[in-house]
Amino acid sequence: MSQTNSGKAAATGRLVLLRHGETAWSVSGQHTGRTDIPLTAAGEEQALDAGKRIRSLFPEGFDDDCMFASPLKRAQQTARIAGFHPHTLPALAEWDYGRAEGRTRQTVAQMHGGSWDVWRDGPDALDPSMEGEWEETLPNGERITVHNGAGESLQDVYERVQLAIDQALPLMEDGRNVLFVAHAHVLRILTSRWLGVEPQFARLLRLDTAHYSILSVYKGDRVIERWNC
Repeated sequence: MSQTNSGKAAATGRLVLLRHGETAWSVSGQHTGRTDIPLTAAGEEQALDAGKRIRSLFPEGFDDDCMFASPLKRAQQTARIAGFHPHTLPALAEWDYGRAEGRTRQTVAQMHGGSWDVWRDGPDALDPSMEGEWEETLPNGERITVHNGAGESLQDVYERVQLAIDQALPLMEDGRNVLFVAHAHVLRILTSRWLGVEPQFARLLRLDTAHYSILSVYKGDRVIERWNC
C-alpha cells in the first residue's frame, strides 16, 4: 500500500459493484448467463437512477482506468445509461449456466426429473441431452438464440473472478475507487472471493437489479461496507 508523506498508510479505495438493470428474463426468472439480452424500458430507468445514487456517494466519479464492465449487453447498457464509460472485463461475465440457460428453475427440474439448484448442484448435474440451441422471442419482439452447453461450475466462477479482483486491487491500493458493472451471481461470488469465504456463501447475498454494493478494507480486513443499495 502506498504511503503518504507523513509515513501513514494511504487510504485504500473502495470497490463498487453495480448489477445491471431489469431484463425480460430477470422478470420471468429464466437463467440468464451468456445469452446477450438487452435491458427493458424499466431496466433503463433503473440504470439511470442507479447512476444518480452512486454519484451522490462518489461525486468525483471514477478515473477512466478504474471502470470495468462485463462484455454482455445488459451490463454495458447499464453502465452507459448510468453515466459511466467502462473498459470491458471478460472476468465479469455472468455464470455460464450451461444446460439451464434460458430456462426457469421449475422447467429445469421438470426436464431433470427431480429438484435442481444451481448453487447446490450446478450445470454439471443436468443431463447432456439438455444441450443444444434454440430460439426465443423476447417481449420486445427481438429474436435471440439460446445456447445450452456444458456451462461452468461454481468453483469455475470462483476462480475466474479472482482475475477481476486482481485488476481492482492495485488501483484500490493506490487510493482510487473502482467500479464493476456486471451481474447478480458473478458479483455475489466475487464478494465471497473478496471475503475469503466459501463460494456457497454467495447464495445468501441478495442483489437486486440496478442495485449497488461496496467492498472495502477495514482495519486490514476485506469487508462488505454496503450491500444492495
